[in-house]
Amino acid sequence: MRPLKLILILLPFAGCMNPFAPKLATQQVAPESFISDQTTVDGVFQNFVYAYTFKDTTVYSGLIAPNFTFTYTDYDRGVNVAWGRDDEMRSTNSMFQLVNRLILNWNNILSLTEDSLHATVTRGFTLTVAFNPADIEEVDGKAYFQLQRSSSSGPWQITLWKDESNF
Repeated sequence: MRPLKLILILLPFAGCMNPFAPKLATQQVAPESFISDQTTVDGVFQNFVYAYTFKDTTVYSGLIAPNFTFTYTDYDRGVNVAWGRDDEMRSTNSMFQLVNRLILNWNNILSLTEDSLHATVTRGFTLTVAFNPADIEEVDGKAYFQLQRSSSSGPWQITLWKDESNF
C-alpha cells in the first residue's frame, strides 16, 4: 500500500477518541455525596432508596432508631406481626444478600405531620425485587412511618414502620 494512501486512511482516526475506551475521570466522586441530609424528612426517604439500591446496611442502620418497631399484617394467618431493630437489621441484611437488585420508588405522600422533633408520614411505594433475571416481582403498597430526632437540628430516624399494604 502506498504511504500516501495509508496516511489518508489513518488521518481521520488520528484525532479521534475511542468511544469504547474513554478517558478515566480525573475527579473522584465520594459515595457520601449520594447520601442525603437526614435532618430533613425527605432526606430519610432518599437515604432509604440509596440503602436499598446499593444494598447498604450501614446507611440503612442509620435510618433505624434504637427503639424501632416494624409491623405488618399476615393475611394468610390473620395476625399482626411486629419486630424490633435487631430483627429488622437481620431481615434487611438477608434480603440484601438474597436478591440481585432492588428498586424502591416512593410515591405520593398521603399525609404528613411534622414538628421540630416528631414526624408522621404515610406514603405509597413501589418495590421491584429482582431475584434473578427470570424472577422479578413488583409490589405497590402503602406505609406509615413515625420519625423522631433528639434535637431540632439532629438527624431523623424511623421509630415505627407500619406496612399497610394488602398483600
